[in-house]
Amino acid sequence: MVREAVDVRIVEAREEHVPFIAWVQNTAFRSHMPRSMWDLFVGKDEPEVLKFLEAFATTEAQHWGRYEGFLIAEVDGTPAAAMTGYFREESDFNAGVAQACEAVGMTQADIDAGWARAGTIGLLNLDHGEGAWVTENVATKPEFRRRGLVDRLLNATLERGRERGATIAEIGVFIGNDNAQRAYEKVGYEVIDEKRSPEFEAVYGSPGARELQRTL
Repeated sequence: MVREAVDVRIVEAREEHVPFIAWVQNTAFRSHMPRSMWDLFVGKDEPEVLKFLEAFATTEAQHWGRYEGFLIAEVDGTPAAAMTGYFREESDFNAGVAQACEAVGMTQADIDAGWARAGTIGLLNLDHGEGAWVTENVATKPEFRRRGLVDRLLNATLERGRERGATIAEIGVFIGNDNAQRAYEKVGYEVIDEKRSPEFEAVYGSPGARELQRTL
């Protein structure tokens, strides 16, 4: 059932939002593809993937998946959409993954097998510039899409970057996610780089990724 957006608020993520943020991170990395990096890395059913991502969102290590970095669009008090913004220099992704793996009991053999399944995503590492405000993990619940929530979140996230002194903003999209790319271009982003990989495409079903940038 489609709900009318009566009361929309942009709020900073709280610990109670962690299950929703786990869903957001997996959905964002699935994009338009059948499987996300996290689906492949964890290698289990969706509840176990979400359990891992809840652990990832609550690690002691600071990284782009920590829940405190997210902004949430709530519709009538219900979390409906989210995204995060961060400086690359402040994000320790590897430590975050290691701590999440430990929290859910993944062995080194599990981790090695996970990266063997998911690791081709590393062939698409986008070279975010030093000092760039990077937007990541953008997703909206299906029943709340096409209501302008991402636009509101993006405005708030970019303003957060300005307040922290950023002068450029960057975001990545998987090639083929045309709706997302058009939405970002509509608010001033332009493609500055593209990386393609046959190995990535064989696993994920997308040719690669594009990096977009705009001034703040």
